Amino acid sequence: MSEKVYVFDTTLRDGEQVPGCQLNTQEKIEVARQLESLGVDIIEAGFPVSSPGDFQSVVAISKAVKYPTICGLTRAVENDIKVAAEALQYAKHPRIHTGIGASDFHIKHKFNSTREKIIERAVAAVKYAKKLVEDIEFYAEDAGRADNEFLARMIEAVIAAGATVVNIPDTTGYCLPSQYGAKIKYLKEHVSNIDKAIISVHCHNDLGMATANTIAGIMNGARQMEVTMNGIGERAGNTSLEEVAMVLKTHQMGYHTDIITPKLYPLSMLVSKMMRMPIQPNKAIVGKNAFAHSSGIHQDGVLKNRDNYEIIAPEDVGVPANSIILTARSGRHALKYHLERLGYKMSKEELADTYQKFLVVADGKKDVNDDDLIEMMQGTKKMGNIKLVQLQVTCGNSATPTAMVALQLGNEIKKASEIGNGPVNAALRAVDRIVGEQLDLEEYLVSSNINRSFDTAKVHVRVCHNNKSYVGFGVDTDIVTASVQGYLNAINKMSAVTDKYVLETEPTAVNA
Repeated sequence: MSEKVYVFDTTLRDGEQVPGCQLNTQEKIEVARQLESLGVDIIEAGFPVSSPGDFQSVVAISKAVKYPTICGLTRAVENDIKVAAEALQYAKHPRIHTGIGASDFHIKHKFNSTREKIIERAVAAVKYAKKLVEDIEFYAEDAGRADNEFLARMIEAVIAAGATVVNIPDTTGYCLPSQYGAKIKYLKEHVSNIDKAIISVHCHNDLGMATANTIAGIMNGARQMEVTMNGIGERAGNTSLEEVAMVLKTHQMGYHTDIITPKLYPLSMLVSKMMRMPIQPNKAIVGKNAFAHSSGIHQDGVLKNRDNYEIIAPEDVGVPANSIILTARSGRHALKYHLERLGYKMSKEELADTYQKFLVVADGKKDVNDDDLIEMMQGTKKMGNIKLVQLQVTCGNSATPTAMVALQLGNEIKKASEIGNGPVNAALRAVDRIVGEQLDLEEYLVSSNINRSFDTAKVHVRVCHNNKSYVGFGVDTDIVTASVQGYLNAINKMSAVTDKYVLETEPTAVNA
């Protein structure tokens, strides 16, 4: 029978410690609600004593979610614990997460103390926390480098003091999977009261082994995993929630989580956007290349049967579809797939001739996009020809965001104005009004290039029309202009397929 592994998400605490990834309270509430929808069991909502903002966020999240346990982090300090209990007073299922260093590195060089005194402090912290909240998790910081015999004594003592969960962190990401798994096994076999608590694993990715170490811990008796969305966290990050969830689901090892996996990708995108933390393209499960294929052999195999090269179906994690990327290594099958997607039907002989043209184009580019294919097909289907003529926006803390957009469609210039929840939203809504379509904006990412002379905004968008996605890019020193340019780039690609880029209804004209 499959055993449940509890998912403890620390995106809002450990993940938020990444420089530049701080969220405001409302953003934290939105992420917390999405984590609840995903099926997370425990949400570590913050470190209440660290700042008034963190305290208020823990209070607000405690009020906002219903089912997950809400956890507040503390040091083994009475005031930390007292403040955490106050922040958790509205939680339906509160937990205090307290602890202290367990390795000799920390005992000697961080606390200037002894092993026995550290155990005394650990026990005192758990006993005090137990007076305030029933559910107490104890973390033995830097357990990955701690002496196993001493660690076992510490864990036995805190369980006796009332800890319900014992967290064995590989704080520095030092352990090999075999070492970490053996450490968990040692505790299972040498802590006499270990059956009275759940063992939790909290791994960092300094040597790239956080996911492997977490799986090793689970295989050796841990039944709670501490993770973050996209693996964000201090230094090289934490164990990635989506990776471990899919490892357990894919391998059917006798363990399961309550994670609703088709919700992984949308939440991954939300966290990336809110925390301004782009996801590396080759990131497992949620990276843009996770289901992309560029090798001709791989493409042919996937198009025949995707099980040839995909162990996870894209839709199982919420990714719309796999991607067949055209490069000089692509074969005829992949080219045919993309040309048919763009509306080009051809015989086997015609495809052979077209493929030779394609190889010439591909040899000169890193990858071949829809624009290149359409140009290669000698204008059989022309790109849409929508151009930005004028853009004016009004925004500020005392003004309703408003945008006026003028576009050139063929030989005609059309204008529209709209309001929105921000200048970018207003501008894109004005574009929608002009082109007569309300497109679904599936993805919006901004990056910047900053130097001494100017800042450049680079905007990547993906829009959906009739269940097909189109990607666009825009670059400008003004972020709203770059956003509109990227949006129009995607619409022009859509127009090449649909031949639709003229108004169905006339918008209200405005003066330029």
